[in-house]
Amino acid sequence: MNFQALPYILLTGAAFGTNLVALRFAMDQFEPFALAGLRLAVASAAFLLVYLLDRRHHPWPTDPKLWRHVFLVGTVGTAIPQVATVLSLQYQSSGITAILVATGPAMTVLAAHFALADERLSWRKALGVTAALGGALLLALRGETGLPDVTEAQPIGYALLFLVLICVTFVTIYVRKYMRGVKAFDLVSLQMFVATLWVMPMVFVLTGVDLQGVSGPGYLALAFTSLVGNFVAFLLYFYSVQRFGATAAAMTNYIIPVAALLGGVLILNETITAGMMAGMGIIIFGISLVSS
Repeated sequence: MNFQALPYILLTGAAFGTNLVALRFAMDQFEPFALAGLRLAVASAAFLLVYLLDRRHHPWPTDPKLWRHVFLVGTVGTAIPQVATVLSLQYQSSGITAILVATGPAMTVLAAHFALADERLSWRKALGVTAALGGALLLALRGETGLPDVTEAQPIGYALLFLVLICVTFVTIYVRKYMRGVKAFDLVSLQMFVATLWVMPMVFVLTGVDLQGVSGPGYLALAFTSLVGNFVAFLLYFYSVQRFGATAAAMTNYIIPVAALLGGVLILNETITAGMMAGMGIIIFGISLVSS
């Protein structure tokens, strides 16, 4: 491994993992759907500020073809997953959520075998996919929640995360096939803009935004999950892909569950069971085979 990539891997994994912890903390003070929309809006504002202040390096994208692609990617790959992730956190801990989301690369590799002619499954990757999905199935069958006051998982929580994985897998394949030349900053920022344009109007129509009961820590959690989880983490990830390669960047999937588990236990009083550790171990083993 390129040891220069290690700080970026650790920072990116920690950012994504602690983002889930901040989301669960913020859910005590925000309505979940409104929280999903607000974090998208704040992150979009941060990206827009970069476009306004650094027009030399980040000119505003005007290519109609790019916007057509981004409309689909932002809807399926950002709006739906971000809302579904927040809603799923009502039913399980940030640690369980991170462990299940870590199976994403395995699903992507499996889908790429059928969708991309140059990414066929080897026996090693097939074993990795089987292990990673088997680890997720183990958690589901055991009904793990990671919450101290919830003894049995709600199927809707797992179903929402499965929806997230399907959407992210589809968009990953789509981007590889049709958007390889797009700059990472434009890809991430435009996805956020499109997702915000979808989600925020729905928030105002369906639930509204009630900030009366939000405390200082609640606003800090919103800022953290917006600026660290939706802004810094994505930029670090795509920077790692461009500088060190996809294999090195994929190693963040080892860090995210650990960061979320530790943060959940220390900050939110979430629990870690032997079943969770076994499931995470199997999933990480599978990811290591898929990423090698």
